[in-house]
Amino acid sequence: MNQQEAKLRIEDLREQLHTHNHNYYVLSQPSISDYDFDMLLNELIELEKKHPEFDDPNSPTQRVGSDINLEFNQVEHKYPMLSLGNTYSEDEIRDFETRIRKLIDGEIEYVCELKYDGTSISLTYKNGKLVQAVTRGDGVQGDDVTANVKTIRSVPLQLAGNEYPEEFEIRGEILMPFAVFEELNKEREEVGEAPFANPRNAASGTLKMQNSAIVAKRKLDCYLYYLLGANIPGRNHFENLQTAKKWGFKVPSNTALCKNIDEVIDFIQSWDEKRESLPVPIDGIVIKVNSIDQQEELGFTAKSPRWAISYKYKAERVATKLNEVSYQVGRTGSITPVANLEPVLLAGTTVKRASLHNADIIENLDLHEHDTVYVEKGGEIIPKIVGIDTKLRGGNAEKVEFIENCPECGTQLVRKEGEANHYCPNDRSCPPQIKGKIEHFISRRAMNIDGLGEETIDLLFKENLIHDISDLYLLKKEDIVPLERMGDKSAERILNSIQDSLQVPYERVLYALGIRYVGATVAKKLAKAIPSIDSLANSSIEQLVEVDEIGSKIAESIVEYFSESHHQELVMKLKDYGVQLEKEVSESPAGSNKLEGLSIVISGSFEKHSRDELKEMIELHGGKNVGSISKKTSFLLAGEKIGPSKLAKVEKLGIPMISEDEFLDKING
Repeated sequence: MNQQEAKLRIEDLREQLHTHNHNYYVLSQPSISDYDFDMLLNELIELEKKHPEFDDPNSPTQRVGSDINLEFNQVEHKYPMLSLGNTYSEDEIRDFETRIRKLIDGEIEYVCELKYDGTSISLTYKNGKLVQAVTRGDGVQGDDVTANVKTIRSVPLQLAGNEYPEEFEIRGEILMPFAVFEELNKEREEVGEAPFANPRNAASGTLKMQNSAIVAKRKLDCYLYYLLGANIPGRNHFENLQTAKKWGFKVPSNTALCKNIDEVIDFIQSWDEKRESLPVPIDGIVIKVNSIDQQEELGFTAKSPRWAISYKYKAERVATKLNEVSYQVGRTGSITPVANLEPVLLAGTTVKRASLHNADIIENLDLHEHDTVYVEKGGEIIPKIVGIDTKLRGGNAEKVEFIENCPECGTQLVRKEGEANHYCPNDRSCPPQIKGKIEHFISRRAMNIDGLGEETIDLLFKENLIHDISDLYLLKKEDIVPLERMGDKSAERILNSIQDSLQVPYERVLYALGIRYVGATVAKKLAKAIPSIDSLANSSIEQLVEVDEIGSKIAESIVEYFSESHHQELVMKLKDYGVQLEKEVSESPAGSNKLEGLSIVISGSFEKHSRDELKEMIELHGGKNVGSISKKTSFLLAGEKIGPSKLAKVEKLGIPMISEDEFLDKING
């Protein structure tokens, strides 16, 4: 391919990929399989490497992010990013209209928009290309986060068509969907990190990360709601939003044009209930005067526009009594204080406990014993204490002081500089840490040892049959059979599964060890770069940070782990028992296109492979994993114990079902 041919092919690939991105992430109407998309993207990556002279900062290849750490530059906003005044009642909304009527004659239309609870962003486009993304900051200037925003799939890098102004800004909100938030917190807790309090904090924290490659994996979304510039096409706000949608922006479809204030209030009331069904958080409604001529006539105060206001839904808040603060010890030794409350109904569920997260939260709340506390659901998900009614506090109530010693083993707690959490350093003999590490080791994503639940591990520990993960490989049938609810078959099942775990690949063993901050994804990166436990144990911090996505915090944790003599002994034992502690060539099977274009649902439990392993195989051979059954489902990969509703839907739609063996034959045959 000569230079001219390469240029034409690069331009063609970029155009195709921009279109497919828009169809998938904005319209929710995918027009190509994930496999085909990846093939086009890979071809473009290779061509751009060979022909750097055709570099384009808005190429679809920029969405994968970079692992180069950069300090954010401060950028002054061309148009200040002002805040909106808040209202909380129907009367205040009508007062807003009254103030407008004093300044404006004639008919007034309003646009009602959902007030998304994320982090504000301003995007600048020139000649149809994204050139800059800036946070709100202090309203006058903000951080240039362009590299991170380019990883968000719903933000167009190149606009559709050619009927847009030469230069303009569009503003909106960057959000983390609830499903992504819950999965992220689960992963953080697995590796010993404190969970985010709510999706807004998670989105804001992600957007400010220095590593855009990690930002790309956080699956942020972006909803746009305000177009501004010298040459914007229309003279009313609602019309401009519809035009922006045609250019490729993700403009919310639930925005409404209201003819009067009564319609505005109806819109607010209708969403008070419906908001709980949204995939992203909102905390109110924004009301704007539709006419831009009227907006200009109304103007601004020092802090906010006169032509817009927000109505904030009151977060459901209830008062209840604090019974006591207890402390949980995680498998990494992290201490989490928990408020035990008098049961109270909140947002449809009975709340008995609320996480206090760490010592600083307790201190900032000025929490005292038996206080009357106010509880809300943070981000509509997690119960949290948001205040204290000090008037109801008893005169002799003692202040809640964070504990100094582990509640389980009595060891003095430590708190590393720069970290919020306290830790129990006694990982050798602190019972919850030992049992937590074993539970993590046997979990499905790790060693996948079947038949051992939390209660069984507790029994084995109490009977002094296991003291660490290596003792699992010393268990005998006569050890297990006498245990409560056990028998010959249960014991055989457990022992067979323990034996099968010797075939689990190195990367999952590495994850199973439970090294702090080493989750499943980090373990894969480490195993690929450093393919044996011995090499990993002898790696320095400098060597580790050279591995993709391994920062200094993870590197220090790994070095600290292998510096402990009991961890060295543990690894030696696992090695002696035959656990896979090196990455073999056979662990990296070749892919194929045998499942190309197929959408596959996995359901049930399987004998030969975990569900995660089967999902990896599907992607390796060109298929797409989907979570729910629809007419577009190619087949159901069926294990044991499939739910009856799923089976009924499969039968109703005539979706084929294949077993694990049939699936393996399909990809290997």
